[in-house]
Amino acid sequence: MPVTNGTKTQAYMQKAKGLSGVYCVALNRPDVKNALSKQLLEDLDKAVAFVASNTATRVLIIHSSTPGSFCAGADLKERRTMSNEDVVQFLNDLTDLFNRIAKLTVPTIAAIDGPALGGGLELALACDIRIVAHDVDKISLPECRIGIIPGAGGTQRLPRLIGASRAKELIFTGRSLNAQQALDWGVVDHIAEPGTSALDKACALAGEMQGCAPLALTAAKEAIMKGLAEETVEAGLVHERSCYQRLLGTRDRMEALEAFCQKRRPVFKGE
Repeated sequence: MPVTNGTKTQAYMQKAKGLSGVYCVALNRPDVKNALSKQLLEDLDKAVAFVASNTATRVLIIHSSTPGSFCAGADLKERRTMSNEDVVQFLNDLTDLFNRIAKLTVPTIAAIDGPALGGGLELALACDIRIVAHDVDKISLPECRIGIIPGAGGTQRLPRLIGASRAKELIFTGRSLNAQQALDWGVVDHIAEPGTSALDKACALAGEMQGCAPLALTAAKEAIMKGLAEETVEAGLVHERSCYQRLLGTRDRMEALEAFCQKRRPVFKGE
């Protein structure tokens, strides 16, 4: 693991307590609500690279190191010091990172315990599942209000998630949603119970996933993502069958059959 504490980093990784194979990446710029800087981007990039290469990872959770925060979007103070060319390069790097998060073979969860604005919401949209704290009241893509547009996937992922008309409305108005509104609009998938955090609920959900065979989780995600990219269900079914057949010879599948016969829980090893 490249980083184990956040004292000198703007994003760091830790194992989730009591959950084997579940890793948490914490955004760690509490003084600016985890605004996206060049350094934060570099640190997050290292964490994602680790997850992509670590076969022991089963689930990734992205959250804030500080309660009441998630990600306030671009660091506008840093942005003011950039040339137009610098901004384009930063957006290219940011988009590439979010694409790699979206393409991770393991399930990913965004635990939104505070404002998710602009690039912060785009980061959450790159994850498979989004969970928001009960009292969060600022979830938006406000870029049109400051003379730009979402530039790291917001105009593409949000319409695919909630439909074109609703996405257009949110982007054209820059409207801010609270937790319940975000759930009603389909921007997030779960709201944490009052008195608990989105990270708490994310860990509980990751714990449920932890009981599944790692190779099956990877195959299921691949089948879903490749199927969604196809124009017809029939074409997607071809990917589903391929992913299914790949699991037939795995030790985990045989372990599951043995465990069923012996009336015990299977012990999966990702083999």
